Parts: sequence; C-alpha cells; structure tokens
Amino acid sequence: MKNLNPIVISGKEVLPLIEGGKGINGSDGRSSGAWAKENCVGTFSGVSPDCYDSFGNVIIEKFNAKARKERHEEMVEYAIKGGIAQAQVAHEISNGNGRIHMNMLWELADSQRILTGVLEKAKGLINGVTCGAGLPYHLGELASKFGVYYYPIVSSARAFQVLWKRAYNRFVEYLGGVVYEDPWLAGGHNGLSNAEDPTKPQTPYMRLVELRKVMNSLGLQERPIILAGGVWSLNDWEDYIDNPDIGKIAFQFGTRPMITQESPISDAWKKVMMQVKKGDVILQKFSPTGFFSSAIKNTFLEKLIQRKDGEIQISHEANEEFSHPLEIRENKTVYIRPQDASKAEQQLSAGLTEIQETPDSSVVFMTKADLKQMKQDRAECVGCLSQCQFSTWSQANGTTGRLPDPRSYCIHKTLYEVGHGGSIKDNLLFAGHQVYRFATDPLYRNGIPTVRELIEKIKRGE
Repeated sequence: MKNLNPIVISGKEVLPLIEGGKGINGSDGRSSGAWAKENCVGTFSGVSPDCYDSFGNVIIEKFNAKARKERHEEMVEYAIKGGIAQAQVAHEISNGNGRIHMNMLWELADSQRILTGVLEKAKGLINGVTCGAGLPYHLGELASKFGVYYYPIVSSARAFQVLWKRAYNRFVEYLGGVVYEDPWLAGGHNGLSNAEDPTKPQTPYMRLVELRKVMNSLGLQERPIILAGGVWSLNDWEDYIDNPDIGKIAFQFGTRPMITQESPISDAWKKVMMQVKKGDVILQKFSPTGFFSSAIKNTFLEKLIQRKDGEIQISHEANEEFSHPLEIRENKTVYIRPQDASKAEQQLSAGLTEIQETPDSSVVFMTKADLKQMKQDRAECVGCLSQCQFSTWSQANGTTGRLPDPRSYCIHKTLYEVGHGGSIKDNLLFAGHQVYRFATDPLYRNGIPTVRELIEKIKRGE
C-alpha cells in the first residue's frame, strides 16, 4: 500500500479521506465531527438535518400549515436551523482538527436560500460545501460570498466544463476541488446522462484522466479531484494514488462510514446493511427527481418494480392499434392494445384494482390501500424539490403542469421516516454498490467500530 500523504483541502493540510454527505440523516454532526477529529474531512447533510430542543432532543419535523407553499416555508426553516445545529455539533466534536463540509442537494427546493441561511449563522464552523444532483451554477458565487470553499459533484469532465464556462471561471479562489462521483457505483442519486447506458458501466480511471486534463487546461492543477462512488478500500484504488495522469486526489467514503458507532442511522438499518448480498443494490429511475438512484432492493422497491412491470400503454381514442377498451374509472375509458388485455386482467384479478394514468400515455395498477396512501402523501407535500414528478410541485410555477406520476414516491417522506426509526422494509434505503462487502469485512466481525478504528483500517489499505 502506498503512503497516503496529506493534501490541502478547504485551506488546511489534512489526510485525503472524506466522509460522504448522505441525507436525510445518513451523516450528521456526530459522524462528520468524528471524521474531522482524525484530521480528515467530515461531511454532514444539509437535506432536512435535525435540530434540537433545549434538552438536546431531536425535534421531529411537524408541518402545521394547510397550504403547500406555507408548509414549504416550514421545511426551509427546519433545514436552516438543522444545518446550523449540525455544524455546531461537528465543530465541537472535531476539537479544531480536520475540515467540516456541508453537503447540499441542488435540486432541493430553495437550496440556495437554505445554504445562505446556514452559512450566515454558522460562520467559521463550515469550511466547505459539496453540491450535486443537478448543475449548481450559483454555488461558486454563493460560497465565495462567505469565504467558504466549494466542491461541485459531477459525473463527467463535460459537466464540469459547462459549470466552469457558465459560472466558476469568475469564482476561482474558493473552488476547492471537484468531486467525481461515479454514476454506476455511487449510492443515492447518480448523474447518468441520457447518452450513457445504465447497464454498461465505464471504468472510472479514464473518466478521471479526462477530468484532470480539463482541469489542467484551466489552470487547476493544484485543485484535487475527489473520487466518490464505490470507494471501500484504498487497496482497490492504489493505482490512482501519486498518479501523474490523475494528479492530486482524495477519496470519499459514502457507504462504509454508515456502520460506525458515530453513524446516526438506526441499528435496524445497520443490521440490514450487514446482510446485503452482491446484486441486492439496484440502479433504478423511480425517484421523483428524474435522476437514476441506487438503493437496496426491499419491499418498497419491489412494489415499485412490480408497478412498473405492469405498466400498459394507452390511447384516449380508439384506433387500429389501440382498440381494446379499458375502463380506468367511472365514466372514463381508454384503449389498450388487444395483446395487453390479459396483462390488465391478471393485475385486476390480483387485487390491483385502482388504475392510474402516468404522464407518458400509460396506466399502472395499484391496490386501494396504496392509492389511498399515495393521495395522502401528495396532500401532505411540503415542496421539498425544485420540481417533483410525484406531486407535480414546482418551485418556479407552483406546478409542473403534468400529471402526477404514480410510478414514483414521496422522497422526503420515505427518507425522513427511515432516518428516524421508520420501517426498514417499507422505506427507501439508499446505498452504494459496495455495501455487500460489510458481510465479509473483518473490521465488522467483532461489533461496530468507531470512526477512528475505521479510518486506521482505511489508512492501511484494509
């Protein structure tokens, strides 16, 4: 194993080991503070972070407003208070060591307002901001205003070029580095473009080399590339260390830190991750963001897969191709292909009696209970995304103007529930594709390690 030399990240020389930020409640001030304490970089999530009452108890989100716009304002207020609280916790635990970063989902509605609110009131506590899920054009300007380093998360050299040309060339001083998140290996939302095949992964090496060439051409030779997605052991990436074609590099660990004593996720969640087998994490496109995402296959995902598999194309008018009538509700009939009639009948006979239209001229079949829950989730929408396919919320216009998509789900609800003790099988479990390695990793045979113990193993390449 090659020696792991410190590099400058966010204005300070630290070990090039970074805790990936995972929301909601996948990484917080406790975990990020522990990483920073070991002279590494800890990252707490700015997506619905927890805030506390005067006794130090978590304040569970409760939205009282009747109108969605007003509930959205409540969500923003919670997020700002929570971000400040987590920054304070991380700072205290770190004891002044390492660096503290905040991770923000750019497609979060009012992400810029939330980030501004946190940075204004947590001055000196946050050293850097990472941001992905979309192209965060205004990130450089916003972070530079507060003297905080920024790290865009991209999945290709081309994406970084677009950001540079449009915005970042004017805010070079606080561009701390570029996070390359491999779209086939990372957990959570992935940056696969329409030109890339989700079933045909590309080797990260050449994509990093291409990114470095672009960065060098822009005078960014000293800015590190942070490799994220699929990073478990440095032994797997030894050829990337001290490699002149890649240059300065740091490694971001997303999944592996989730099973530590300082990790905020529940014991039940940790237990599930310890039992995952290779292939149990799947790349799918059910997220209401419209992005691909990786998650552990469980009852929640299986239901969405079943619904998608049962999807049938429709026409609102009978024609030569779509000639078989299908009554989807009282006084409304659509037309399907005759060869799909048996597929529809099988689902109806299986109790999937509620037929819902999608925005793509098709229908899916659901149980009465699932439809009731879906309607409730939409009615309780807090407008968490800038645009939501599930609820049709749009921050810009109030609505996307499209049909709500029954093939999707309320992402805020499911992530918040699982992050606060909710059902493991009936909620979304984001995870990277290396999660199966917990089952065979010797570090976890004798119980759950501390962050310090994990980092010592990582430094040795274990």
